[in-house]
Amino acid sequence: MTEIAKFRIVSPNLRTSDFDYHLPPELIAQKPIPQRDDSRMMVVRRREGEIIHARFKDLAEYLGAGDVLVLNNTKVIPAKVWGKKDGRDVKFLFLKERQKGIWEVLCRPAKRVSLGKTIIFSSGFQARVVGMEPRGKRLLDFSSGDVLAELHKIGYAPLPPYIKRAKTEDDQRTFDLERYQTVFARKEGAIAAPTAGLHFTSQSLKGLRTKGIQVCTINLEVGLATFQPVEAGRVEGHRMLEENYAIGLQTARTINRAKEEGRPVVAVGTTVVRTLESAWQDGRVRDGSRSTDLFIFPGFRFHVVDRLLTNFHLPKSTLLMLVSAFAGRELIVKAYREAVRERYRFYSYGDCMLIL
Repeated sequence: MTEIAKFRIVSPNLRTSDFDYHLPPELIAQKPIPQRDDSRMMVVRRREGEIIHARFKDLAEYLGAGDVLVLNNTKVIPAKVWGKKDGRDVKFLFLKERQKGIWEVLCRPAKRVSLGKTIIFSSGFQARVVGMEPRGKRLLDFSSGDVLAELHKIGYAPLPPYIKRAKTEDDQRTFDLERYQTVFARKEGAIAAPTAGLHFTSQSLKGLRTKGIQVCTINLEVGLATFQPVEAGRVEGHRMLEENYAIGLQTARTINRAKEEGRPVVAVGTTVVRTLESAWQDGRVRDGSRSTDLFIFPGFRFHVVDRLLTNFHLPKSTLLMLVSAFAGRELIVKAYREAVRERYRFYSYGDCMLIL
């Protein structure tokens, strides 16, 4: 992954605080609803400024034959584990394998994890700390064994911190490992789910295809960039971390043909938006594997995505800024106020919004 997509966005001089809003804590979904596709769906019509209250099961009614629906087929690894250093618990989030046997991790409390120390995990798996990086990052050297296989034995779903789980809830561990994963997940590597895809079932995808909607996939390995907090006072001062993505030749051809023929491209989630817009060059979506640090906020010109299915996002987040760029900040502010008033369920395990 040596090639990085770079973009310049004309800044409207927005403040990060312009993307704040009040959310009652009880609206943060702590668990998914029993059936994936029973979630509510707010439909936002950009041109009319109209808001409609619907259900995710109604999705096909808002799409047409020939539309192209694009999914992110990344698969979440059980990246959250507990290890012990000098007999005391340390929580680790496995981010990625830097090189064979060397893993980049986040740890809390980081002060317990110092250079040269040995970490022992619950399965007896061991690692030595070989690198120290800022913000709680460490490099762990696993001299032997299959790290991913061990994570599948002892790891937990890397749920966002606003979803509360007790460490000892093993039944909840099994539940989250299944439900914090899309039914179309294929390629392991993500540390967060592309949550707009969590609403789909095999049956709902079959129904969309039966209607003549083309379904294709891309892959973006969701990493720290997706939930990296915006600490800059001005939006344009934020810098995204890089994430890897891949677009197959057939997916690129399907999307490019739709663009040529004027058929809508529907992105399922913000990760799909960033991938497709990053891959746009010389009037076409390029296939292949690359990295992107694209940060989309109001002022961005969209070339590929015509419609967007997304969940409700955190205040002052890059995801909320992307959605505001797509639909207009004022309309999104209105929609979020309406969602709070109507008691929608927010964030990863919550309801969704379809922007037309």
